[in-house]
Amino acid sequence: LDTTNQEANSNNDEESDEEVVVADPDTTYVIGTDTTFAPFEFQDENGDFVGIDMDLLEAIAEDQGFNYEIRPLGFNAALQALEANQIDGMIAGMSITDERRESFDFSETYLSAGVQFAVLEDNDIESLEDLDGENVAVKTGTQGMAVAESVADEYGFSITTFEDSVNMYEDLQTGNSAAVIEDYPVMAYAAETGGIPLRFIGEQMEVADYGFAVQKDENSDLLALFDQGLNNLKDSGEYDEIIATYLG
Repeated sequence: LDTTNQEANSNNDEESDEEVVVADPDTTYVIGTDTTFAPFEFQDENGDFVGIDMDLLEAIAEDQGFNYEIRPLGFNAALQALEANQIDGMIAGMSITDERRESFDFSETYLSAGVQFAVLEDNDIESLEDLDGENVAVKTGTQGMAVAESVADEYGFSITTFEDSVNMYEDLQTGNSAAVIEDYPVMAYAAETGGIPLRFIGEQMEVADYGFAVQKDENSDLLALFDQGLNNLKDSGEYDEIIATYLG
């Protein structure tokens, strides 16, 4: 009898795992995002929103047949709008944290990335150990700055802070700094498109998972549609194509 119950429960689990959510053609989901956070979301020369997040969302919506409209509110404003139920979902290069899980439900991870050190391509530096006695450029208030400060003594380098990425990379290119540290996707995109010949050293640190978010216990169908579409894109190879467009 016990065995029968176990088998029945197992079959029920399998059925629920395979349950497919179908999009409602009369529903248009409102999705909040950041204004500019390349390569996740930014406007191209035509004023259209593109980037990893935007291209993935478009492909997922097409795959699953749901309608959506983008609201580029800015990161913090989008978070507040989602909490207030003014939008249905949010995708904005947002990392999945325990603190955020208290307020939001997240999709499966669509990208994992951390911060990493990089040098100019023709530099002799091959490892973090080679930074001993060198200077590293960082951007104020970022995860990269926090990581650089935490390992500066260990690897023997000094730090110069900048308010924005442009000046940080200029310091690298003029030779004042031997290395920079920033979010891997941001740097990979800069190297891919900005003509900055970067070479990464060491491993990615403080790796975070990025996810699509909905309000806690709300819009479970939208979350299921996102996950279904994401899995289909990974199976078809379209996911890899989208990531390669921006990160090389």
